[in-house]
Amino acid sequence: MFNQPDELSSQADAVRNLDSGNDKSAQIQDSRLNPVLNSNAAQTPTTALVQPVNYSAQIPSQLGRRYELDWLRVLAVLLLLYFHTSAIFYTGELGEFYVKNNQSSQAMSWFVTFVHQWHMPLFFLLSGASTWFALSFRSTLQYVQERFNRLFIPFLFGTLVLVPPQVYYRLLSNPSYQDSYLQFYPQFFNGIRPQGNFEWSHLWFVIYLFVFSLIALPLFLHLRGAGAHLLSKLSVSMEKPGAILLLALPLAAIEAGLRPQWPGFQNLYDDWANFCLYLLYFIYGYLLSSEPKIGQAIDRHKGIALVLAVSSMLALFSLWETGSLPERGYSLEYIFYQFLRGVDSWFWVIALIGLGRSYLNFNNKLLQYASTASYPFYLLHQTILVIIGFYVVRWNVGVMQKFFVISTTTLITTIAMYELLIRRNNVARFLFGLKPICSQRNLVQPGLGSKD
Repeated sequence: MFNQPDELSSQADAVRNLDSGNDKSAQIQDSRLNPVLNSNAAQTPTTALVQPVNYSAQIPSQLGRRYELDWLRVLAVLLLLYFHTSAIFYTGELGEFYVKNNQSSQAMSWFVTFVHQWHMPLFFLLSGASTWFALSFRSTLQYVQERFNRLFIPFLFGTLVLVPPQVYYRLLSNPSYQDSYLQFYPQFFNGIRPQGNFEWSHLWFVIYLFVFSLIALPLFLHLRGAGAHLLSKLSVSMEKPGAILLLALPLAAIEAGLRPQWPGFQNLYDDWANFCLYLLYFIYGYLLSSEPKIGQAIDRHKGIALVLAVSSMLALFSLWETGSLPERGYSLEYIFYQFLRGVDSWFWVIALIGLGRSYLNFNNKLLQYASTASYPFYLLHQTILVIIGFYVVRWNVGVMQKFFVISTTTLITTIAMYELLIRRNNVARFLFGLKPICSQRNLVQPGLGSKD
């Protein structure tokens, strides 16, 4: 549902900002580099827990950072603004957004349906990719502490400060609701949605990512140590034609096996389809960064992946538009439908990563600024959009005029709030998951690039 912390309430972090703890797109976790995978093998468990591993001496100097992951994250966060604006004019199986225009738009409904297929999978894959870099220069304890500061604190702050206004304006859309915001705020804690008002809205992505970062940590540490040979075997298998595309099968199996029972309400404790699906994307992202051969396999298959993505997307659109969508349940028709959704999402992710590797591997000042701003932008944008949208949908103008006003005003307001309230204020930076300004000059890691 759109007004649940679910499908439309999405998402971001993705590579470095939300997921690295760095301020500017990870000048620290710099290069798309590959330290020797078994370099932890000689460490004792205690040493690995409290001491960061020095991988810099083992990094191939000829390999440079892959800026396309930064660009993909930044563009995905920006896309959220237009995705959520379109949700105001959407009608379909995903439900309703926090505010809704009386007149819907077929074009915007198609846009929402299309983006929904691959957007969150891409976010979690990019987040897993950045985790590989984070563990390259942090000890286990440092990593856990960074995850807490980077993810849990902004989640807690956002749930108490940024989410309640969205719920309030949803309630205020009902003419019979007349309470002031001060009267409403205690009501926010009266029960968990849908029975009550409490929810975490678009911040579900942040808390899921925090949980994934912790529960996948033993696996990631194992793959860096005694299990390094498993990564080598995986990379060799990815050299076979079509092997990278077959990674869609476990994802599709999750969709087919779990989605009929758990359609998608991101409450963390009863959301097994999303939980397992996005956890696997997160792990896939880690594997992608750990082995260059996997990236090379994506390069070779991006064309066929794009063809398959478009073809399966057209098949899904035909089901949605002709009213042929099977009823939710464990019927063969619905299981096949969810299986098709699962493979389609993976094909889109492979195609987008591959295109990014070909055309977006460059750095400039815009990327440096946007990489820093994207996490606060993600946290802020939906609250601002809901407030602005609540008033604009009442205007007597057309759908496109409303869309332009809501999206543009939200973009300008969100950037302005970041610039005026967050960027230079260390208290605000802490609440929004950014490093304090005073510590940035001390973040240089030998061999991993410098901090601007």
